[in-house]
Amino acid sequence: MQEVKDFESRIREIEEKIEQIKFYEKPEKKEKELLKLERELKKEMETIYSNLTPWQTVQVARNPKRPQTLDIIRAIFSDFVEIHGDRHFGDDEAIVCGFARFEGINCAVIGHQKGHDTKERAFRNFGMPKPEGYRKALRVMKLAEKFSLPVLTFIDTPGAYPGMDAEERGQAEAIAVNLREMAALKTIIISTVTGEGGSGGALAIGVADRVNILKYAVYSVISPEGCAAILYKDASKADIAAQSLRLTAKDLFSFGLVDRIIEEPYGGAHHFPEIVFENIKQTLREQLRELSQLEIEELIKQRKEKFYRMGALKEV
Repeated sequence: MQEVKDFESRIREIEEKIEQIKFYEKPEKKEKELLKLERELKKEMETIYSNLTPWQTVQVARNPKRPQTLDIIRAIFSDFVEIHGDRHFGDDEAIVCGFARFEGINCAVIGHQKGHDTKERAFRNFGMPKPEGYRKALRVMKLAEKFSLPVLTFIDTPGAYPGMDAEERGQAEAIAVNLREMAALKTIIISTVTGEGGSGGALAIGVADRVNILKYAVYSVISPEGCAAILYKDASKADIAAQSLRLTAKDLFSFGLVDRIIEEPYGGAHHFPEIVFENIKQTLREQLRELSQLEIEELIKQRKEKFYRMGALKEV
């Protein structure tokens, strides 16, 4: 496995100094030193984050402190009511589903939840859904369609769970059905990649009228480690694979695979969650207003055409 170099170590050192000064220093000495360190921290963040390699961007996207679906729900939605179970097998904690209000608009909210600490990550299966997770998501989408509610999804998964039990219960079929049903769902769908968008496990809640991505998130057909293991027979070459996969927000936008890059300050969403919440809120507000002007038939037509164009080749 590729050894991850801690490119944020200097940032953490400065943050620790700031905390120590706040706690230990005498009040008269605090202000000047804090101002100096805060300037140094801002400069260090700008230097590092304006020059991230694709592999470093993957590490940022995977940071367990990054905002996840439940954090976003608490920050920008109200009256959230969670829905559990797929009515076929059971519940899947890797996907959070339910209904909420966004600025007074009733909507369905669906998203991956990886967990922030070891206990929660194990409980959430590290954000890797099983078939019942995708079927639960589809159940909520169909309810949203019935009542003409927009569907807002948040993507953050390394991929669908590849275990034997998931395969036995029809993992590939569950994902394929979601792709088919979302393509023709008679309501607005907006998807936002907040961390790591991995393969079909991400796309199963990502067929949308608008696909957004946070600036330091990634979206790819396979993880860099998986790609390196297949192409180079060596997972430690993940940094090389990440370069080739073109998985950063900038690359994805240039290829027309995402519709909007949602800004994150230098330092990323895990350092400045409140700013990022506000940026997500503004984006959703604008896109809901724009998409609500379209008739359902036109909405579905544009959604399908959007995905048909992806990967299309043109002879010159």
